[in-house]
Amino acid sequence: MELDLMLRLLLIGTLVSDIWTEDRPGSMRSECLGNFLRITLSAEYFEDKYLSFSAVDQFGIAWEIDEAMASQCGYTVTYSYWGNAEFRASALSCHSQSEKDVFTVTIQIKASHTPDMKNAATHLKSASCHYGPWSPRELICEKNYMEVSVRREVPQTVHDFIQDEPEDWALAFPEAKTGESSIWQIVFHQPEEKKALLVTDAWHAGYGLNTTDTRILLRIPYSAAQIQLVKARGITFSAVRSSTFYKQRWMILMVDTAVACPVDGVDYTNKTITWTVPKYIQPLSAGATSFKDVLVEAGVDLHKLSAKEMVSRKYSLSNDLDTITIKIPIGAEGGYYKTSVNSEQYGAKYSINLFLEHQWEDNKWGLTKHTIIKEIETPFEHVELAITNNTNLSTRLMNVTVGMFLPDVELVNLTFEGATVTVLEAIQHGYVTHENRYANGSKTYAIQVPFDAASIKKEYTREDIRTYTLNVTLEFIIHPTSDTFTIPVITVSAVKDAVLPSARGFCNERSLYLIITRGNVDQNWLPFISNQHLTPEAAQKYNYSLSDNGTHLAVCVPFLSPHVDFEDIHPSGITASLHLTLKDGITLANRRDFSISCRFSPSELMQCLPNGTVVITAVKLVGIADVDTSLLVLRDRQCKPILVTEKTATFKFNVNTCGTSRTFNSTTMTYENDVLYFRPGSDMPVYQLKCVCWYTIKQTVDVQYESKNNPVPSIKPGFGSLALSLKLFKEKSFSDPYKESEYPVVKYLREALYFEVELLQSEDVRLELNLEDCWATNSQSSDSHPQWPILINGCENSEDSHRTIFHQVIYSPRVKFPQHLKRFEVRMFAFVQGTTLLQEQLYFHCRVVICSTMHQSSDSLCPRRCNPGKHRLDRSAESHLYGQASSGAVLFKKEKVTGRGEYVDF
Repeated sequence: MELDLMLRLLLIGTLVSDIWTEDRPGSMRSECLGNFLRITLSAEYFEDKYLSFSAVDQFGIAWEIDEAMASQCGYTVTYSYWGNAEFRASALSCHSQSEKDVFTVTIQIKASHTPDMKNAATHLKSASCHYGPWSPRELICEKNYMEVSVRREVPQTVHDFIQDEPEDWALAFPEAKTGESSIWQIVFHQPEEKKALLVTDAWHAGYGLNTTDTRILLRIPYSAAQIQLVKARGITFSAVRSSTFYKQRWMILMVDTAVACPVDGVDYTNKTITWTVPKYIQPLSAGATSFKDVLVEAGVDLHKLSAKEMVSRKYSLSNDLDTITIKIPIGAEGGYYKTSVNSEQYGAKYSINLFLEHQWEDNKWGLTKHTIIKEIETPFEHVELAITNNTNLSTRLMNVTVGMFLPDVELVNLTFEGATVTVLEAIQHGYVTHENRYANGSKTYAIQVPFDAASIKKEYTREDIRTYTLNVTLEFIIHPTSDTFTIPVITVSAVKDAVLPSARGFCNERSLYLIITRGNVDQNWLPFISNQHLTPEAAQKYNYSLSDNGTHLAVCVPFLSPHVDFEDIHPSGITASLHLTLKDGITLANRRDFSISCRFSPSELMQCLPNGTVVITAVKLVGIADVDTSLLVLRDRQCKPILVTEKTATFKFNVNTCGTSRTFNSTTMTYENDVLYFRPGSDMPVYQLKCVCWYTIKQTVDVQYESKNNPVPSIKPGFGSLALSLKLFKEKSFSDPYKESEYPVVKYLREALYFEVELLQSEDVRLELNLEDCWATNSQSSDSHPQWPILINGCENSEDSHRTIFHQVIYSPRVKFPQHLKRFEVRMFAFVQGTTLLQEQLYFHCRVVICSTMHQSSDSLCPRRCNPGKHRLDRSAESHLYGQASSGAVLFKKEKVTGRGEYVDF
């Protein structure tokens, strides 16, 4: 019985009963590549689907192909870089049909969206290939199996055998002689033992055996137990030495079915792949004494390359006496890069699917064809990924691009604020992703998130700047291996949209009030009074009133609270201040300071009771840092306070005690005492607080409460700078100033000069710029002489026949604060006396005054006054500021020029 019929009897199949679907054009294509058939399934139709393959035999039975069956029957399934699935079948695969050197392979493909293959679409593909002529011996080294097929010749008698390795035949021959008739067997030869298997046992052990009318075949998986590792020219080979025989009556057919395939031989140096294959391997050349090369060809993806094609791709193929060497630059055409991850680092490997065909003649086999398919993959190479912040501030949309990525990468998940969501689920959280593909197959991913998304961290940094931080981790999957890797993306954008909290304050007879209007940056800022965090518990402890509705924070603090500062004592009253600081909730850095100062009546600190009892509360002034309130005394140093806090000391005494003096006049009786502070060892007080009680008939009045010989309290003001510019414009529209490179400016005598004075940088709407004096000099120094007045005390020069013309400043996209600018026009005739030009070159200067728009003044130059000192809410006097700005040179010739503005701090 023939071997192929025996194999059919050993296998159990299932009849093809599925409903076939009609294949779309281009969904599958087949190629005949020598003794292989390749069927490619397009990623366009089969991507993201689960696939199963089955081989269909001549009876219509479909045999599902798993990994073991594939290596046993001559099938290989791979997934290419582009996402295509590839199915390869050997010409002598288990269920191929052969007739006159034409082999036909039929496969069934099932595609489903679920791994359980429910509702799978079934496709049937059949293709035929011509292959011939066959060499007496053909060897194939595929990805998952080794295959040897030899010509099936007329059996010879035992006495006529040509022995290859005498010891091999000696081991195999007794098995052949004693075996039953009509039984195929295979004997594996190993250094210390032999193993004979019947066809059925060999099949169950994973070996593939087959016969045709002209060929005998043995197929061996790389995992087979009988494989030996042998060396040839330092290169390791997987090898099997075996004899296959068939006995019938007095005849025995015994053939050598040895096969060997290279395991290594690949080197990576200087960005070059070097693949070395020895020509002659001992298991394949046993029994032969003469060798002759017939053909050496190489290619990629089973396509042979001509010498011209190899040169264009910078490949090299050398055929030496003992070895064949192929060299390929890493990254060359024919291969591809694929994504890889090593120790959580993103990188890539270059992969190329080479094949080598070596044909030689010897005196044993005649012609041998050895085909080696070698998938080569370079070592991991780390790749830096670019993360580009393309944020559009005008649309308030964070836009980050990540990549480049290779085509085998797909974004699947995003993680932010500890939660991981899919790409589709992320849309609900404001995260929109876009895949951008390029012509070479590479891609980038763009992530867009609104500034106002809950997961975007918002932080106030300085002035009117807020930073928006995107912190998201992207998870990618690599096809077809399904390996994953993550890329953290952290980008920060600074935006001028901060609204700082503002405050207003007031006082009543006994308390100070501050009301803070929240901005958009202080949600996590904490209120502090002095160094006390103003929590509801602290407010209750100190008897403060505190309310916070989310938009306003209001606090009321009694006049004599421990966190109130006392700055000045005068008979007209006591100046007390409350300072509130908003601090960062994490770093506790000061973010915003507010204060309210009020003058309180002395009666709040002194009581003259009708019974002659006096109650005095002495306060510690902010300018006296080293006063210990517990050491304060009255004139009689034995009289000490009955109640002491850090800033106050309260005395209670009778007017007849503690050294109180008394005087009389016609209408009143006056009692006086002093609260004193002495430094240890000194009789001179450094603190003296005079207290006077006037008593009249039926009336008691507290008249005087003032400090003497105290250090004057002082508060060091803050300092800043403002900048001015004096620009010359080309025309009356004041839209195009002369540039620095255009100076000196040349003007005709009949032309007008259009000047603009501007207060730069400041965005304080309460400030107003006014002109005091403007003049011209013939040198850059504003103090040089002679001088030609243009404006005097803010008005045009009355002695000039060509008077200065003022121009109104209105709001525009360039002018945000019209009150910060002044514009005027000067005619060139102002600098001509008779017909004589006073000077050919002039410089222009202006002195300005910066005023407050909040308070009116009789000063004609400064109708408003301002205070550049620290931000307070009291009515302390405010002064105005002066500054000066100069322009570049103007030449009075018959040509034209522009100007450079100078900035002067004041």
